[in-house]
Amino acid sequence: MTNNRLAKIKNSRIDGFTLIEILVVMAIIGMLAVMVAPNIFNQQAGAQRDAALSQISSLEAALDTYRLDVGEYPDSLDGLRENDSGRASWNGPYLRREVPVDPWGNSYIFDSDGREFTLFSYGPDGERGGEGDDADVGLQ
Repeated sequence: MTNNRLAKIKNSRIDGFTLIEILVVMAIIGMLAVMVAPNIFNQQAGAQRDAALSQISSLEAALDTYRLDVGEYPDSLDGLRENDSGRASWNGPYLRREVPVDPWGNSYIFDSDGREFTLFSYGPDGERGGEGDDADVGLQ
């Protein structure tokens, strides 16, 4: 009976992963992460640019509506929420919510002489100019 018991102990080993198997799986996961991560971050940058362009387009529509009512563009984007012109023809607010900030947390750059305006975002770096992902965002 002792020989039978020893045979059972030798045959009943504990199953599990070896160190080599674990290292191979970790290497495969690491290689996949290196190949996939840049694509994910590029998608995020593109999505933020698209969101900024969408917000700029909405702000431009509100500015045009303001101009139709008042006769000229406001001095600042806050004029879309409150009557800073003092005119009776102001029929706002022209935005449902507060003036949005760009997807990077910065205020949109707005300049107007009453007849024309420029509206854009400095992009992720928050500074004028830039190239690639740091380029300014605006509609042409």
